[in-house]
Parts: sequence; C-alpha cells; structure tokens
Amino acid sequence: MKRRALITGITGQDGSYLAELLLDKGYDVIGMVRRTSTVTFERIDHLMDRIELHSGDLMDPLSLIEALRAHEPDEVYNLAAQSFVPTSFEQPVLTGETTALGVTRLLDAIRVVNPAIRFYQASSSEMFGQVREVPQTETTPFHPRSPYGVAKVYAHWITVNYRESYGLHANSGILFNHESPRRGLEFLPRKISHGVAQIALGQATELRLGNLEAKRDWGYAGDYVDAMWRMLQLDEPDDFVICTGETRTVREFCDKAFSRVGLDADEHIVIDEKFYRPAEVDLLVGDRAKAESILGWRPTVDFTGLVEMMVDADMALVERRLRQGS
Repeated sequence: MKRRALITGITGQDGSYLAELLLDKGYDVIGMVRRTSTVTFERIDHLMDRIELHSGDLMDPLSLIEALRAHEPDEVYNLAAQSFVPTSFEQPVLTGETTALGVTRLLDAIRVVNPAIRFYQASSSEMFGQVREVPQTETTPFHPRSPYGVAKVYAHWITVNYRESYGLHANSGILFNHESPRRGLEFLPRKISHGVAQIALGQATELRLGNLEAKRDWGYAGDYVDAMWRMLQLDEPDDFVICTGETRTVREFCDKAFSRVGLDADEHIVIDEKFYRPAEVDLLVGDRAKAESILGWRPTVDFTGLVEMMVDADMALVERRLRQGS
C-alpha cells in the first residue's frame, strides 16, 4: 500500500522540492493550501497532475482536523509559515499566529485524529540568532533576534513537548539557510542572483543591499528536503541540524554571482541602510555531525555550485522575459 504524505506550504520552495522527492519515492502527495487571492502554483505547476490539493489553514484548527481525516496521511510535513524575516518585524503578531501557534494547532490535530502520524517541523537556524557558540549544534542555546526567530523557537519547543507528552513521532529539522532557483525574489540570495541577471542583460545598473558582512551557512534546498524525509523514517523521533558546515559572507555570495557573468560586484552594489535589520544576526554556521551519523545525510551541492545554479537560472528567466517582451 502506497504511503501518503500531507505537506503544508507545498507551494513554497521547500514544498515543491519535497513533493518531487516523495513522488519519486512512490508516495501519494497531498498539499494543503490556503484559499487566498494571491496564491501561486508556479513552483508546482509541473506536478499538478500528480498531486492532490486540499484547502486548509494553520489558523483554523477544524480545517486541519478535516484534512487529516479526509486523507489519512502516514506523514505530515509542516513547511507553512510566515517565513520572511523582515516581514516578521512589520507583522509580529501574524508571524506568531502562523509560525508558532499554527504548529500547535497542527500537532493537536494529529494527537486527536491519529497519534501514529509521523510529523516533521521546519525549525530554523534563525532560532540561534545571537549565537552562543560556533558552530551551532542541536544543543546550542537559542537567542532569536527577530519575531520570526522567536516564533520558530516556540514551534520547536512545542514539537518537543508533544513528542514527550503524547509520544508523537514529532521531529524538528533545524535547517540553515537553503536556497535554489525557486527561492522567492524577496529573499537575499535570490535578490542577488536575479539582480545580477538583470544587470548583465542591461535591465538594471545597480543592486541595493544591506549588511554585506553578515555570515551564513548556505546550502541547496533540493538536498535539504531529503534530510526531512530521512527523519521520518527513523524508529525514534529526534531533532537535527541540517547545514553545510561552511560560512560565507553576503559579499562572497555577491562576488561569486557577479563573476559568473563576468562583472565586478563593487561596480554595481549600493549599500542601503533600509535593508539592515533592527537586530542583525551576524554569524550562522552549523555542525551536521549528528545528521551525518544518524541520517546518513550530507549535502551534494557546494557553495559555488549553488550560486552558479541560481545565476544561470535567473539569466535564463530574464532572457525569456525579454524575448516575450515582459
């Protein structure tokens, strides 16, 4: 009998890659989507004839219960959230409702409907914030520096609590920054790769950015969804840091991206203070030793490969739009 997986946030970057992975493994895949006027299926257009969509919302407990009863999934992957850090400063309450309390609603729905369902929670390296140690591991204390990070800490601990209180197979993946050509344009790495493509093709002359010295541990989203699946195959649930273990500055990302198209980053980058965060996270770099040992997971795409993949994809995208006259 085929296994069934329910993915919240299926229309996002990670959701689309995870859906592909699970379909390749023979799963029936159900995506939970909110009814909104702006929902886009661009990232999963190529999968629409292979997946099933169900209307539901992390703000509405009854819709979550109904989704679980209707589809009887073996696994639930919670990738839905208000996930853009700058927006969390502008909409902290909404971020808390979806990114924090939404997880509680979903865990409680699983507890009520079928406690045997295996659950994955998308935790985040933003929980570490002002880091207490380098590199960060599963036992590093949290010190979030944004409403998004704070909400993710709540979601992380409520997942642990339901695991310990009700015996749920509830897992958290503490994922460090992971990117791809499917990343939203509002996120920094995609803003850079798309901006580089526009400049290279004569559609722009400058790229306005904030703190170029911030350091991140960047990996490829297609690799990271494999780690999510591996967690739910374990006999016992647990929490895992998923990362490359290498730290790079925003400046290094820019240099790699501009050099891919034969340009000098310094000639096109403009520092704009409006892109600085109210509270900056200066250094994130993880230790994936536990994931390697227990999950057998390691990244397959390195930093250079990731940047070049994103720039190449955005060059093709901008060229296609130019041909179409849009």
